[in-house]
Amino acid sequence: MFVQLTRRIWATTDKRLLWKFCWNFGVKSAIGMQKFKSRLKRGEFFPAFLYISVINSCNLRCQGCWVDVDGPREMIDLDLMNRVINDAKQHGSSFFGILGGEPFLHPQLLDILGAHPDCYFQVFTNGQMITEKVAAELRRLGNVTPLVSIEGKEAVSDERRGGKDVYRRTLRGLENCLEARLLTGVATSLCRTNIDELLTEDWLRELIRRGVHYAWYYAYRPIGPQMCSDLALTPEQQLRARRFVVEMRAKLPIAIVDAYYDHDGRALCPMATGISHHVSPRGEIEPCPVIQFAKENIRDGASIYSVMRNSEFLKDFRRVAAQATRGCVVLERADLIRDLVRKHGARDSTIRQTAMAELDQMQPRFSQWLPGHEVPEKHWMYRWAKRLFFHDFGAYGPAPLDMAAKVEALKKPLDQVSSSKDTSAVSVS
Repeated sequence: MFVQLTRRIWATTDKRLLWKFCWNFGVKSAIGMQKFKSRLKRGEFFPAFLYISVINSCNLRCQGCWVDVDGPREMIDLDLMNRVINDAKQHGSSFFGILGGEPFLHPQLLDILGAHPDCYFQVFTNGQMITEKVAAELRRLGNVTPLVSIEGKEAVSDERRGGKDVYRRTLRGLENCLEARLLTGVATSLCRTNIDELLTEDWLRELIRRGVHYAWYYAYRPIGPQMCSDLALTPEQQLRARRFVVEMRAKLPIAIVDAYYDHDGRALCPMATGISHHVSPRGEIEPCPVIQFAKENIRDGASIYSVMRNSEFLKDFRRVAAQATRGCVVLERADLIRDLVRKHGARDSTIRQTAMAELDQMQPRFSQWLPGHEVPEKHWMYRWAKRLFFHDFGAYGPAPLDMAAKVEALKKPLDQVSSSKDTSAVSVS
């Protein structure tokens, strides 16, 4: 599988772009991870990677979106992005995830990418703004991989993304990327309406046939002003997704990314481990994209390194989340988030200013942490990579606190975990 994947990437990607990927992402990220781990040993902190939402505007209206896409346009301009990225580079961070809204609506996006040829960027996009001209410019820059979001085939895409002809228009952008010989991925937020359609070997084989190099599956999280809780995965579906990813990694010549499990299949949260935090379109420094509360802002004047290193709010968030669960603290313990926000006097970092009320409406539910149902990596490459570069970095103790009710529930067969209609929800108090 690994040999086939390597040959396929070599045959379909611009060689200069592969060199950029191997050096800017591979070698530099490995060095950055070592610096991150060294800082942790000294009792210091700065994340290995940063995820930055550069703009809130979007051309689609997806179900359950937590971004203020209908609010006044907010964005981080070129000068401020340069300051943040340059500061992060000084401390070993050279990989950045670029989110929105839709990043390609940012009028200076290509200038931002071009200003840092020594970095590597992964741009999360619906693909519809990637014309042949844009794809050609991305190829010229050479330091970016587009990650195109596909939420279902024709009918499901229109329903999930609030548009018309969404699937075809997204595929057109995807094809422009592949024809430009870019290293290209496809992301899917798994939910109940698309899991049977896209969590399949046939779908992955279709992506391979089209020339896609990697896929990224992650679970839909009901949060925000329109939570769409009925889309949340059940515990059985969460486990099904994990097993599928592990099996397909060892079978098909396509890389499959996940950000929520270590090499032994133990759940983890990138925010709780400290490997990444998030910057919003308003410049607010948040624990992660779905936790929309902040104490600090990149516009405050201090370097992002000093702010994150000294932030008691972020430090407390990581500690409390890691003590509570190996899964997603937002889904399982929204009450803890409310307590932390009040304790630190953090502000609602949304435009709509309803984030606290939204937390009050959340029902505790299962996330990726399913104790006793861990699925270890099968393929040696993924096991090796995760052992070195992606694990919990000592964030978790022997057993998370306050989860006895969840552990007891999971002793039952997964399809008996909850008798309620919303089988992804459970009391964990």
